[in-house]
Amino acid sequence: MKYVVILGDGMADFHQPSLNDKTPLMLANKPCMDSLAPKSIVGLAKTVPCGMKPGSDVANLSVLGYDPEIGYTGRSPLEAASIGIDLKDTDVTVRTNLVTLSNEQKFCDKTMVDYSGGEISTREAKILIEYLKEHLDNEEYTFFAGISYRHCLVIENGTIAGDFTPPHDITGKPIKDYLPKSEQGKKLLALMEKSHQLLKDHPVNLKRVREGKNPANSIWLWGEGTKPSLEDFKVKYGVKGAMISAVDLLKGMGKIANMQVVEVEGATGNYDTNFEGKAEACLEALDNGCDFVYVHVEAPDECGHHGDAKNKIYSIEQIDQKIIKRVIDGLEQRGEEFALLIAPDHPTPISTMTHCSDPIPFMLYRSGKDIGNGAKSYDEDQAKSTGLYIEKGHTLVGKLLSL
Repeated sequence: MKYVVILGDGMADFHQPSLNDKTPLMLANKPCMDSLAPKSIVGLAKTVPCGMKPGSDVANLSVLGYDPEIGYTGRSPLEAASIGIDLKDTDVTVRTNLVTLSNEQKFCDKTMVDYSGGEISTREAKILIEYLKEHLDNEEYTFFAGISYRHCLVIENGTIAGDFTPPHDITGKPIKDYLPKSEQGKKLLALMEKSHQLLKDHPVNLKRVREGKNPANSIWLWGEGTKPSLEDFKVKYGVKGAMISAVDLLKGMGKIANMQVVEVEGATGNYDTNFEGKAEACLEALDNGCDFVYVHVEAPDECGHHGDAKNKIYSIEQIDQKIIKRVIDGLEQRGEEFALLIAPDHPTPISTMTHCSDPIPFMLYRSGKDIGNGAKSYDEDQAKSTGLYIEKGHTLVGKLLSL
């Protein structure tokens, strides 16, 4: 028996006036998902516990089968694990975005233009992070380069500031109301201000401006935490697991849970990602000794953050045809019995361009069996119509494994 989770990050949404009062899931041409729904258990699940922020860290931990109220120590430490940073128990690590800020003279008067620094390439970003390391690294602070705009700062013997804001929550807003005010936060604010002075006229950014691209002219610090610990996935669930994702956050979760972390060439974390490659990597992992694969696709979330309905719908359609259909066809050709969990981690509505804590629509499918509970298709409304509500999102994996 093989088990696959296909996670469309941020795939769920609200009814949008601009989409004839429908959601991207409703409008997407997704024949595979919709054909599975009448034979599947479909419902809503709460993946973000009350009182916790609706980040991809908390929500994906839930869908992966870990209770965030027990195992969560912050977002950045999970990404640090993927980068290969060996954290000490006394370290604090902080997510470091390369962002685009507006051009006002005073730092506090600037606006968050782009939380991703114009989707800066990993090659360009590494040059900028290395430049910051030369000027800002010391006995207390050490920068580490990650992928695209996502990087890491480690603070030796650090303390939690507790008052940072994710940059994707304030796109288009003045930053003055979102700057940290605690003592530790003020020290890190000074670091952000120094980064802007260093980066605003860097040759990489001057070239990007000439090319009509947003410059990555500052860092933005958030998502702090301490060294994490997750129970070994195989020990916890009795199956050998693999993680497939383009982003360090999910790779880090996989590494900490002692899952096999699979790299896919051309996986970008956006709607230009290698969808087919993720499906093939999933099948290869199942062929090579894994019983459980978590396929994470960041694309719908990125589109939600940019308010891009067209490409959010496109991303859902690619997940349907180039991942779900390919995985099902491949397992059926192999004569494998299998079960699927298809879900987002949280909604990322295009109208708000950030995450929310609303319950997510999920679908549990078991090959060769009709376990349908009344859904006619897969979307937010059909999930609600079945009346099934799972209060503890981290129990979904257990339900998958019991099908």
